[in-house]
Amino acid sequence: MNTPVRGRRSPLSSVALHLTLIVASVIAVFPVLWVLLTSLKPAKYASTTDFFKETTFENYTNLLRDTPFLTWFGNSLLVAALTTVVGVFISATTGYAVSRFRFPGKRGIMWTLLVTQMFPVAVLIVPIYNIMSSMGLLNEPAGLVITYLTIAVPFCAWMMKGFFDGIPREIDESGYVDGLTPFGTFWRLILPLAKPGIAVTAFYSFITAWGEVAYASAFMVGDENLTLAGGLQKFVNQYGAQWGPMTAASVLIAIPAALVFLFAQRHLVTGMSAGAVKG
Repeated sequence: MNTPVRGRRSPLSSVALHLTLIVASVIAVFPVLWVLLTSLKPAKYASTTDFFKETTFENYTNLLRDTPFLTWFGNSLLVAALTTVVGVFISATTGYAVSRFRFPGKRGIMWTLLVTQMFPVAVLIVPIYNIMSSMGLLNEPAGLVITYLTIAVPFCAWMMKGFFDGIPREIDESGYVDGLTPFGTFWRLILPLAKPGIAVTAFYSFITAWGEVAYASAFMVGDENLTLAGGLQKFVNQYGAQWGPMTAASVLIAIPAALVFLFAQRHLVTGMSAGAVKG
């Protein structure tokens, strides 16, 4: 008696699966390809489907020459870099502390980290604006960095806690035996083992700061202080949009995010799954 082979798909199921993947891939790639091709078209063809007619790099040269794009780019890079470095340090130390130590208020801290992720930007933007105004941090990169840390750190600290929970405590104990302090144990022994989690934390912190729009638009004014999110709005007004410079800027903005992703991608799956499952 022949028994059916388990786990084998029928030809029809295989065709349906591949068609679904092809359609999903097209949907994902189409907007990116559209922006890239539009950035290479003259302004008179910007809203047409003539993608390869009179291909030019004029939009890029005009963007870099005639607008403060490089200033906006530098401001965004500074804010994103500071958010990433500080966010990784705070998230890693917080995650390690709640994973390894018992102290008064530990449960309250964990609940606070969880609850702060439930508030939308629309609810937080006014109180954070008032706080930054009272501290003199409006229109300052430090104000944006602090704001972005309130977004990135709660999620990343929870994730890092889950990752540290999966590292044997015997490693900490061996560090104490060798005379290391708790921070020395964390820095020398545990942190090198947490590279996947750190990669995810760094990626999330960078993307949070690099692509955020609401806070950057509300807190920063003046061309010399704007980040890329606020700068792009200069290309749109009530009379229309400058699609050429906007799409060229969008392509250039995507490059740092893609580079960070390529740098961290080999750790992303491991770090996200470890931080999500263990905890």
